[in-house]
Amino acid sequence: MRLAREVGGVVINADSMQVYRELRVLTARPTPEDEARVPHTLYGVRPAAEPGSAAWWRGAALAAMDEAAAAGRVPILCGGTGLYLASLTRGIADIPDPGPDARAEARGLLAAHGPAALHARLAADDPATAATLRPSDSQRIARAWEVLRGTGKGMAAWHRDAPASSSPPSSWAFRMVLLDPPRPALRDAIAGRFDAMLAGGALDEVRGLLALGLDPALPAMRAHGVPELAAFLAGAITLQEAARRATLATGQYLKRQATWLRGRSPVAPALTHTIHARYADCTQFPESLWYDLMQFVNRPVDAAG
Repeated sequence: MRLAREVGGVVINADSMQVYRELRVLTARPTPEDEARVPHTLYGVRPAAEPGSAAWWRGAALAAMDEAAAAGRVPILCGGTGLYLASLTRGIADIPDPGPDARAEARGLLAAHGPAALHARLAADDPATAATLRPSDSQRIARAWEVLRGTGKGMAAWHRDAPASSSPPSSWAFRMVLLDPPRPALRDAIAGRFDAMLAGGALDEVRGLLALGLDPALPAMRAHGVPELAAFLAGAITLQEAARRATLATGQYLKRQATWLRGRSPVAPALTHTIHARYADCTQFPESLWYDLMQFVNRPVDAAG
């Protein structure tokens, strides 16, 4: 927020879950007060029934960035969905729509047999793609199956052949501010944040989502906290157990996210500024670190490397 005010920025969402309008609390979307202080965009713009994708987000983000630049503002991409960010800096394969029949088949198999069984079938027919997916990742496994069945070509092959059919890296110059606080501080923050979400209406949010009768394989239905609180509302587990599972799942995701960023950072190391601490708000941020951050932000791209 302070950075956006200082540089005249527009905050553009780069979190795959914060695009869903039904999930303000559980995805920790900016508050209406935050959105009133500085311009925000791509938050809560899709219904939970319509899954987002890297290709959709890339197009929407580029349009938002062009609009910000035309208004004399600086685009600030905020969020940690690595595939979304990489779609801008590295480009993305243009995969044809697999079609409704392939989608229905994938969801039917997933519902009938579960993600591990569908992953095993995928491994038999498309081992290259299956090797990149966790057997528990139902959404991506279903997506890989529908692409294979609907296009006749696996996800890994589409990405391998991307130069022949792809959206190239964007012409924008990027630099990244990476927040990498110590793990103990992060674990404490995750637990405290989930308690705050419960106090802020997370249960009502999940009740409303469940009332829509959506496919449980949809991304919004798998957002951290949704399956766990849905299980509590169904009487399957206690609220304490739901909180434990949700905080554990969030911590595991952050570990995978950090591993991904270390191995496949969307920008070069010379264009990355890392902050190895956690601050609850900008009032706790030391002025010396703020000075370093602004020096990095304002440095010409050639000078940054």
